[in-house]
Amino acid sequence: MTVIDTRRWPRLLDPSRLVLATDLDGTLLAGTHEARRRIRELFSGALPGAKLVFVTGRGLETVIPLLSDPTVPRPHYIIADVGATIVDADLRPVEPLAHEIAATWPGTHEVLRALSGFPQLVRQLVPQERRCSFYATESAITPELRAAVDALGCDLLFSAGQYLDVLPRGVGKGAAVRRLAEVAGFDPAHILVAGDTLNDLSMFEAGFRGVVVGAAEPALVEAVRKSPRVVVADAAGCGGILEALSRHGLRFDGDDSPAPAPACGDAELVMVYHRLPYDEVVEDGVTYARRPKSPNGIMPTLLSFFAGGRKGSWVAWSQQNSRNPAGFVPHVAVDAARYPHLKAARIALTPDDIDQFYKKFSKEAFWPIIFSFPDKAVFRQDHWERYLEINRLFAEQTAREAAYGATTWIHDYNLWMVPAFLRPLRPDLKIAFFHHTAFPSSDVFNILPWRRDIIGSLLQCDYVGFHIPRYVENFVDAARSCAPVQVVDGVGCAPRFLTFGCALGVDHMTTALEVNGRQVALGAHPVGTNTDLIDTLVQTDAVQQQIAEIDAYLDGKTGIVSIERLDYVKGSLEKLQAYERMLEQHPELLGKVTLLNIITPAASGMDIYDSLREDLDRIVGRINGRFSTMDWVPVRYFYRSLPFEQVVAHYAACDIAWITPLRDGLNLVAKEYVATRHATGRPGTLVLSEFAGAAVELHGALLVNPYDANAMSATLYDALTMGADEVVYRAGRMAAIVRGHDVKRWGDDFLAALAALPAPGAEQPIEERAAA
Repeated sequence: MTVIDTRRWPRLLDPSRLVLATDLDGTLLAGTHEARRRIRELFSGALPGAKLVFVTGRGLETVIPLLSDPTVPRPHYIIADVGATIVDADLRPVEPLAHEIAATWPGTHEVLRALSGFPQLVRQLVPQERRCSFYATESAITPELRAAVDALGCDLLFSAGQYLDVLPRGVGKGAAVRRLAEVAGFDPAHILVAGDTLNDLSMFEAGFRGVVVGAAEPALVEAVRKSPRVVVADAAGCGGILEALSRHGLRFDGDDSPAPAPACGDAELVMVYHRLPYDEVVEDGVTYARRPKSPNGIMPTLLSFFAGGRKGSWVAWSQQNSRNPAGFVPHVAVDAARYPHLKAARIALTPDDIDQFYKKFSKEAFWPIIFSFPDKAVFRQDHWERYLEINRLFAEQTAREAAYGATTWIHDYNLWMVPAFLRPLRPDLKIAFFHHTAFPSSDVFNILPWRRDIIGSLLQCDYVGFHIPRYVENFVDAARSCAPVQVVDGVGCAPRFLTFGCALGVDHMTTALEVNGRQVALGAHPVGTNTDLIDTLVQTDAVQQQIAEIDAYLDGKTGIVSIERLDYVKGSLEKLQAYERMLEQHPELLGKVTLLNIITPAASGMDIYDSLREDLDRIVGRINGRFSTMDWVPVRYFYRSLPFEQVVAHYAACDIAWITPLRDGLNLVAKEYVATRHATGRPGTLVLSEFAGAAVELHGALLVNPYDANAMSATLYDALTMGADEVVYRAGRMAAIVRGHDVKRWGDDFLAALAALPAPGAEQPIEERAAA
């Protein structure tokens, strides 16, 4: 064993040669937000040359997720498994140490076989390598047990009065730090070890300077109290480490001090959305704000939260010729009359930024994964880096806008990484995130090369909302595969949501997770539609005239309305093929039904949809060519965006809505149809895909599997032949749901769930002493 001569050590630590070898749970992962931020800054460039070493009892598998946690500094080395695993920053084994440790380990199966005669040992089922961990009492450590462990050529480590580790001989936290120092060339005089339990004692006994952080295990404090090299700190976690660094001569008021957090703004609520709540129109070189073309959707609801005079900011991009255009005004009023204290905080992005960040990367890498079409996904590292860059810009702008302790509400997958950048900048903020899309099963989500980064970012939120419970559970599964999370609470899903009667149904939903000492609340909030607006529109003369015109066109035929955006996830081809098959199977319906098929074009520049449009044109032409007569066309096809008033008129005129996406986060068209038919007093039938999120909410819809060709045709036929009483019954159930859970209630419920959470405060770690 190497003996460290401390007699000639300098009195003060050298910042350029500093090595902090620290335990995780209870030490580095504990303390206040501010203390953790300062430690992270110190070892992320504020102290050039300083090194950080994680020293933990956790298995490496459970340490890796911390590398994606933006509040935790990235280590230069990791010592895991109580010293049995030693790797560098790239997770490569440090040689010759890894080879030496492996050579002395008899193997897990051999250890378990040798100790099988000691029933008082209960194995800990945690990830680990080259060690075996058990739950045990002190009385279980008999001479016979010690002899059995010795015969294996191993050491026995007992800690915290209940945890027993069998380790390769000579392996431990202290020995690992000492050997790593020799191999990596660290100066022992400038190594500081930090811990909080007896499991860390060997580091202090190795002769280094040390700090026992506040709230440590009393037995550890007693064991090191007389050591002149060890500081027993008052502050917990990172605060104790900072206290010790100061005692050893490292100051934080000079050039090495971490940069302060950005100055606070005055916004009490900050909406973080990829686009502005109005359209920017450039005419003769002058930019004008114009209300969005569609009055429906969530924009009016989100804006309504500022109608009462609440101070707020809406962070979004503004397309400009450069990132720093001359004369660019970052803050503009959204609507001074209606929202006097709301300003748009515009981030200047170039057309190339938007093309790569949104039209290409988000739609080519994320969109196919979100909707479970991984074969269509394209992953490019340069696009990911641009995505990160733009998310960072959003986070920095948000940090500048928010008042101290404010609420920030981030929207959708385009901004997945904003929480990762925002949390370190503003730990005082309450951060919420809402997914407007689906969230896929973990086996599909984990295809993303950056899955750990994304999950690590979302776990920085205080609240994450999804449309339906299934997406919540998919997120929980993905988080479990990326980080050691614990389910804290949950609720039953019935009767609000379908459970076993739908492909997306689940009977129980997680409402809180705990990871690395902090809780993340989860919830299901299906977006509603604006029923008041629809009630008003259907009474207008313009809409009534359009309804009459469509009624006249149908001339007694049953209208089937289908409205969707051009996208492979919407199942447009499958729907048309099913319609064609139904006409073949039921020739008695020829001339009696008409499909009003409205396809909204994709955004300009979305080349991936060009072939889909050609296929749609071809199949519509084939159907109409096969079945049309002089006075009847089976498919009336629109390829354009219709004003919302015309959309409502089509809803009102058609007895059936046929909405069968292959995947859909929710599908508001279904709810708009139900609301419109109720407002006009015309009960209608909704045929809805089981893979649309709304399917678990709209009790009364006819659910169908869009991948089942025969079922698609048969379910549409059932809708066409359904008795009037059943139509009224089903429509009534759906109308009550849609009106009772409109878009205003969606927003109110989401903010109420967020308001019920405690304000962000000091983080206390999960007590995982088994892995400490």
